[in-house]
Amino acid sequence: MQKTLSPLPTEGWTKARLFRPEMRQKLLAFASLLALMAFFSMASRNFLQTDNLVAILQATAVNGVLAIACTFVIITSGIDLSVGTLMTFCAVMTGVVLTHLGWPLPLGIAAAILTGALCGLTSGTLIAKLKIPPFIATLGMMMLLKGLSLVISGTRPIYFNDTEGFSAISQDSLIAALIPALPIPNAVLILFVVAVAASLVLNRTILGRYTFALGSNEEAVRLSGVNVDFWKIVVYTVSGAICGIAGLLIASRLNSAQPALGQGYELDAIAAVVIGGTSLAGGTGTILGTIIGAFIMSVLTNGLRILSVAQEWQTVVTGVIIILAVYTDILRRRSRAAR
Repeated sequence: MQKTLSPLPTEGWTKARLFRPEMRQKLLAFASLLALMAFFSMASRNFLQTDNLVAILQATAVNGVLAIACTFVIITSGIDLSVGTLMTFCAVMTGVVLTHLGWPLPLGIAAAILTGALCGLTSGTLIAKLKIPPFIATLGMMMLLKGLSLVISGTRPIYFNDTEGFSAISQDSLIAALIPALPIPNAVLILFVVAVAASLVLNRTILGRYTFALGSNEEAVRLSGVNVDFWKIVVYTVSGAICGIAGLLIASRLNSAQPALGQGYELDAIAAVVIGGTSLAGGTGTILGTIIGAFIMSVLTNGLRILSVAQEWQTVVTGVIIILAVYTDILRRRSRAAR
């Protein structure tokens, strides 16, 4: 007599997965995003206007790409305070290549990504080889890159008016060409391509396995014979290359490289990562959670602006969100350790 498999084990596995702390965090973040959108929609009729929603998507594309870069580093229990100024520096170097040197667009794109990777390689080397704490190493890189951006650009914006096709990177819409009712900017497509690629790297490659392992127990990884310094440098290099993509997006969106821009973006990026469930202690995190966190930060900032909340109070609210996100992470780790 043929036996029929019971569906109960599968159902139990599904429930267990659904109520894991990581999944609960993502569900809570997504519910918070929906609640914010509902609140601002009721508070202002302008919030759901097409132009405003496109503006939110554009802002999320830049912050989301930066947050993905931070996710790699934070999973290793590191930190990178230079992502905002690195983004600006990559945009400036793109301006030098395309505007000052007059090179073709593909070389400008390559320059941004390679510049980011080189700066990430430098930060990783300072941290892995010279044993400088990540906070101090990336703080120094933040100030260094801010200064270099101003020096190289002569403290003046670099405009891309004569570079054909550059603004299309962020502002045009391939989707709208196919479906006019969906004017989703190309920047959002790039964000999701980067997110999918980053998720595959974290979950399907040896780099991803070592990224999580470094954050979980670096000493155990070292004792198992793994070249910890090499993989840590690789993580910071990958993170820097992703910041180069963010530099392209913001330069294309503004159609210029603004050398004084960038500082402060790292706070929103780190907040998005923590809100999305990545632990500052390292070892856990997902790209999906980071993207949700990035949308929360963009919706919150845009909604406060729509309601004419003063800029200084917007900064206060952002600070409170960061503190609450970090405290939630602490509570989550305590709960996990108590089991």
